[in-house]
Amino acid sequence: MFTFLLVVQAIIAALLVTVILMQRSEGGGLTSSGSPSGLMSARGAADFLTRSTAVLATIFVAMSIALAFIAANHKSTTIDTSLARSAPATRNQDAAGDASQDALKAAAAQAAATGNGAAATNQSGVPLQQ
Repeated sequence: MFTFLLVVQAIIAALLVTVILMQRSEGGGLTSSGSPSGLMSARGAADFLTRSTAVLATIFVAMSIALAFIAANHKSTTIDTSLARSAPATRNQDAAGDASQDALKAAAAQAAATGNGAAATNQSGVPLQQ
């Protein structure tokens, strides 16, 4: 439905541009000469093009509002995952965490064994939790 309305919108836009470009800036219409009466006189062509411009512009604005409303309320049921990247393979985080915990425990045990009364700290000078 949205695609169909979008194609209709493009056709209306092309017609609107064509009708606007066919008009003369002085309001003379398609021809500068012709029969004094009827649709294809200078005045009749100008009136026709002016009316068709107004009608096409109104339809264009109404279609734009309708397309914006449809696009805002469209609920997509699928998610496009074509651009999703997988997480890069990393080393085992559990083994690294266990090694750092063992190092901290060893530093705390060594500080407690010295018995100097100072709080146990790791190599960066941050006190360890007991």
